[in-house]
Amino acid sequence: MPETPENEDDASIPCSHPIRVADLVQRRETPFEITPDAEARARIAKALGALDIRKLRFGGRLRPAGKRDWVLEGQLGATVRQSCIVTLEPVTTRIDEKVVRRYIAGMALPDGGETEMPEDETREPLGAVIDPGAVMVESLALAMPLYPRADAAEHGAQVYAPEGAEPLTDEAIRPFAGLEDLKRKLEKK
Repeated sequence: MPETPENEDDASIPCSHPIRVADLVQRRETPFEITPDAEARARIAKALGALDIRKLRFGGRLRPAGKRDWVLEGQLGATVRQSCIVTLEPVTTRIDEKVVRRYIAGMALPDGGETEMPEDETREPLGAVIDPGAVMVESLALAMPLYPRADAAEHGAQVYAPEGAEPLTDEAIRPFAGLEDLKRKLEKK
């Protein structure tokens, strides 16, 4: 089974490992193991905005659930480097996540407008293909830190003002800051 998309120009699928549902045996589990090579890891890192992905492995099984449904259970392991949001220095993160997806036959998708988040966010409609590679990339994106920070990075207050103007600070724009000074003056009298 391919680890790369059929169309190399399709950046929306940096790593694909499709398994046709029709090829699955209903009475037994189907194991899978995905360990992308350096080129595939580079595509995934680019798609996720990471500096690089040093290690990446996604292994698990697809097992039948009922007559037509399937459950994907896997373990995601990765070492990802991202830029620190303060210093831009590389920050290395080790990710080790359990992943579960439940593919439900006949599950209706919400049709536009406002919808509520389902109680079980692991549920997905069952299509003709289950793609553990796409699940791996999605799970990695969700597990990566949103705001990676280097250990020594300090996030101080940022002050901006046009030249010649006094910058506004949090203290200066507090709505009741002047009342405290007035209270002190009145108490002294």
